[in-house]
Amino acid sequence: MKPPGQPLNGRTAIVTGGSTKIGHGVVTELCAAGANVVVADIDEIGAKEIVDAHPGHAAFVRTDITDDAAIAECVTATLDRYGSIDILVNLACSYVDDGQSSTRAQWHAALDVNLISAALFAEAVRPHLAARGGGAIVNFGSISAKAAQTGRWLYPASKAATVQLTRSMAMDYAPYRIRVNSVSPGWTWSKIMDELTGSDRAKTDDVAKDFHLLGRVGDPQEVGAVVSFLCSDASSFVTGADWAVDGGYSAMGPEQAVPAIPKLAE
Repeated sequence: MKPPGQPLNGRTAIVTGGSTKIGHGVVTELCAAGANVVVADIDEIGAKEIVDAHPGHAAFVRTDITDDAAIAECVTATLDRYGSIDILVNLACSYVDDGQSSTRAQWHAALDVNLISAALFAEAVRPHLAARGGGAIVNFGSISAKAAQTGRWLYPASKAATVQLTRSMAMDYAPYRIRVNSVSPGWTWSKIMDELTGSDRAKTDDVAKDFHLLGRVGDPQEVGAVVSFLCSDASSFVTGADWAVDGGYSAMGPEQAVPAIPKLAE
């Protein structure tokens, strides 16, 4: 029996990119649901903050997800520490993107982190999830997967590919009782927003309000809550789906949250 309010009690998750602000939100929600979480990242400082916040339920394994040997070592370390793997969250990503000026090396690097490594990490954990009778994988897409954005080619293309990979993965992993879904966040409070605004959340919300029906950016834990749901038995009949956690960004369309027709009479 799982304790009330802890639907993931007794389960173990690996979260790539768990050292980031959004990663912290995901780790926090998974731990709150009772899971043990391994933060697989190269940022030890960012990992220490979230691991220290969840003593006994979170651990850091330094992992370069573009290195197959490092992925294997992370899987082994997770099994050694917690005895099983039930969940994988492919959150780590690269924001390298010079649009049309991007070099071949930049294309390779972006796709390696955002797409290829997610696929290979999933394959590395698949046998262990299957041995548990099934499990859940959550890949990170983005609103950028569906909306063209000026000056950005690499990130949107890689995220669109990730959403399609999720469908393919869900198809081939279903016989193992492994459910695979993706989340596509809208603007979410992150390191780059923090740095660009001098930690001014109000300014960030003001800039975001015209692009999101809810008039603000998302909080990392709001994204984490959806990830946690997709990893739990509450979503037992959900697989191959992309979940928009975007405050209405993708529903809005080009007219934004203001009446467009009246402008014709101005």
